[in-house]
Amino acid sequence: MPTLIPAAGRTLAVFEVFAREKRELSNSDVARLLSVADSSCSDLLHTLHSLGYLMRTARTRRFYPTGRLHDLAVQIAENDPLSAAAREAVELLGEKTNETAFFGALDGAAVKVLAAQASKLPLRYILDVGDRVAPHASAVGKALLALLPPGEATDILRRRPLRQVTPSTVTDIGQLLAQLEQGRERGWHETREEGTEGVAALAVSGRLGGQPVAMSLAGPVERIDRNRKAYLQALREVRDMLFADN
Repeated sequence: MPTLIPAAGRTLAVFEVFAREKRELSNSDVARLLSVADSSCSDLLHTLHSLGYLMRTARTRRFYPTGRLHDLAVQIAENDPLSAAAREAVELLGEKTNETAFFGALDGAAVKVLAAQASKLPLRYILDVGDRVAPHASAVGKALLALLPPGEATDILRRRPLRQVTPSTVTDIGQLLAQLEQGRERGWHETREEGTEGVAALAVSGRLGGQPVAMSLAGPVERIDRNRKAYLQALREVRDMLFADN
């Protein structure tokens, strides 16, 4: 069984302290806020300073983080394997269907779009990376909620009033939970004009690196209905490829 390394936790706690305090701190300040001995804290701050993660003010000799940690975080985010997998998934769905495809994950009480590729057809639904959609009014949101225990899904639905986005939006939690169960049993989820009038969507979900994620195809109701069988097949194929090793 993996063992917790106290020194690693204490190092991260140093940056959490600076983020919370938002000011330069002396060794004694940090030691007090971390509840550790001054000598132990001095060694830790000296190490981080030597590695370029902390700077010291010229006169008061207080510490403050440099931009190095931020720069590393940006580089990590730019090469996030989840983002790469999301982009690949929507590209494959686009190739197979020429329909708008997008990939999302839960972000609090909303769904955040991690990747999107718009259809090239004249009539199309468009979402951009970074957009947030309501889970109760989107197929991708329902697919994500269905991966959670019913109690957790209910908690998310109750975090804020469920907005009546269109006349077809379902806002009754009991009815939504029933839809989640139905979708869970058949292996896919859908919405019909619940988030945008005239638009239908199909979605499937799974866990990638332990994180619930979902992918969806959306477009005009008539086109989604006409191609339902082929679109569901495409979603299943891409899902199976993406989650094969997870």
